[in-house]
Amino acid sequence: MVAILVDKLGKTKYQPKMTRLQKINYRSVNNFFSKNYFNNIRSIAPSQLLIVSVFLIYCFLFSQNLLAQKKQAAPNKSFWAIPDDYKPKRALAVSGLAAASYSTAMYSLSNFWYSQYEQSAFHFYNDNGEWNQMDKAGHVWTTYAESMYMTGIYRWTGMKDKKAVWIGGLLGWSFQASIEVLDGFSERWGASPGDLIANTAGSALFISQELLWQEQKFQLKFSSHFNSYDEFDPAVKERVDNLYGTSYSEKLLKDYNAQTYWLSFNPFHLKKDSQSKFPKWLNVSLGYGANNIFGGFENTWENEGQMFDRTFLPRERQYYLSLDIDWSKIKTRYKFVNVLIKSLNIFKFPAPALRINSNGDSRFHLIYF
Repeated sequence: MVAILVDKLGKTKYQPKMTRLQKINYRSVNNFFSKNYFNNIRSIAPSQLLIVSVFLIYCFLFSQNLLAQKKQAAPNKSFWAIPDDYKPKRALAVSGLAAASYSTAMYSLSNFWYSQYEQSAFHFYNDNGEWNQMDKAGHVWTTYAESMYMTGIYRWTGMKDKKAVWIGGLLGWSFQASIEVLDGFSERWGASPGDLIANTAGSALFISQELLWQEQKFQLKFSSHFNSYDEFDPAVKERVDNLYGTSYSEKLLKDYNAQTYWLSFNPFHLKKDSQSKFPKWLNVSLGYGANNIFGGFENTWENEGQMFDRTFLPRERQYYLSLDIDWSKIKTRYKFVNVLIKSLNIFKFPAPALRINSNGDSRFHLIYF
């Protein structure tokens, strides 16, 4: 949507207000690893860049059994196993790698993204009403995932579990808060109080469960699918390409009309001493999504001086009930496989789903991504 910003002098200017998850040019993310790295880095959203960085650190450090919730004694522990005692050298290595990756990401964002736009004094911008709050759900999930990964990394150092949880959770929050600082000095955007609240909620959800139960009984997950716009008119199709990209990978990451955020839990095993025969690995999942979102606040926009009004397309909120797999409850003989499936536990497993729209319509999906 074209945000209409009115300054203190009463002057109205049109600027496309984009979210932190959509601060990108319209190049394909498939070109990110091309030879011209620093030009193509702008095609990655800041939040996406940070979570990818954290995930790469995690994968680099942990090729075996690093997401274990509790330290378990073993007669012959490998280098990658969680130790019983604190290892200062590991902590130094982990912190150094995290700091280097974080600094590189921030430097890249500042110099190869934000520098392309006019800077200003630090200010806030209230975007709470935009995108049917799909961007806020994305902030909660992103911070939750980063907190989980960073906690797993610091557990590998052997530090006390509570300390690892606090460090991991606060680092996850700090990564996203840094983006808000950069936004705050950008004329085009501004720091979002709503994003800061969402970031805090994501970290708080992870930290509180670890401190209370030493596990994640309520898990945040993400899913996305390819959405077709063939039935829409050419102006809407062009708008979709401009907002959400043209490649399959871009649309999966950026298309709010195709994304769903889930709260996954097992209602039969919330109590530690539950005797229920319901499978521990099978969760119930509640989802939230949106449809017909072609602008921030409403379906109107400007393109090359021409205004487009598609407010007759109803913006919908979508609510889902589905099943899901908790990969942390599934064990295999192979440590690498265990770590791999646990690290992917932030993504919703495709399953049957019942969808109810805000307009009252309902639909059953045999398989929903």
